[in-house]
Amino acid sequence: MSKNMYIIRHCEAEGQPPESKLTEKGFDQARTLVELFSNTPIDRIISSPFIRAIQSIEPLSKKTNSIIEVDERLAERTLSTEDLPDWLEKLKATYDDLELKYEGGESSREAMDRIVSVVEEALESDAENIIIVTHGNIMSLLLKNYQESFGFEDWKSLRNPDVFLLKRGVVPVRLTQDSE
Repeated sequence: MSKNMYIIRHCEAEGQPPESKLTEKGFDQARTLVELFSNTPIDRIISSPFIRAIQSIEPLSKKTNSIIEVDERLAERTLSTEDLPDWLEKLKATYDDLELKYEGGESSREAMDRIVSVVEEALESDAENIIIVTHGNIMSLLLKNYQESFGFEDWKSLRNPDVFLLKRGVVPVRLTQDSE
C-alpha cells in the first residue's frame, strides 16, 4: 500500500501573526475538512505551531481521535524581519533564486529543506495516511520541491484552506475545488 501525505494550508484566519485565530468562515472551513476526510482513515496529524493551523485541524482531530503533533518546522517562512513595502516583488524573486535571502529571513531553499525534512520523516513512519497542516508560502515551497514548475503564480492561486495529496514519485494533486 502506498502512503498518502495530505498537505493542508490552514483555513481563513484573522491575520498573519502566530497567535492569529480563525475567522468564523475559517471555523466553517475547518468543519468542511472533516467532511473531506470522512472516508479516509487518518493515522497521523502534524501541524504548524501557529494557532490558525491547529484550529484548522482540531475538528478532524477530535472526529478521528487523533493527536495533533506540533512541529516547529511547519511554521510559516519569515521572508524578512524588516518591513518590506515591496514584499510581493521580493517574494517573487525568491521563487527564481532559491538562495536569495533578506534581512532576518530564510531563503526559499532553507524553508523548503525545513518542511521537506518533516515530510520525509513522516513518510518513513508506519503511518499510511498522514496530514500536515501548514501555511501558504512554505507549502508552495514544499510543492515546488516535488514539482519544480510550481512557482510564484501557483502560490498566488492557493486558497484557505487548500489540500494537496503527495505520493512518492507522483506530481502533487490538488484535492480542494474552488468554493467561492
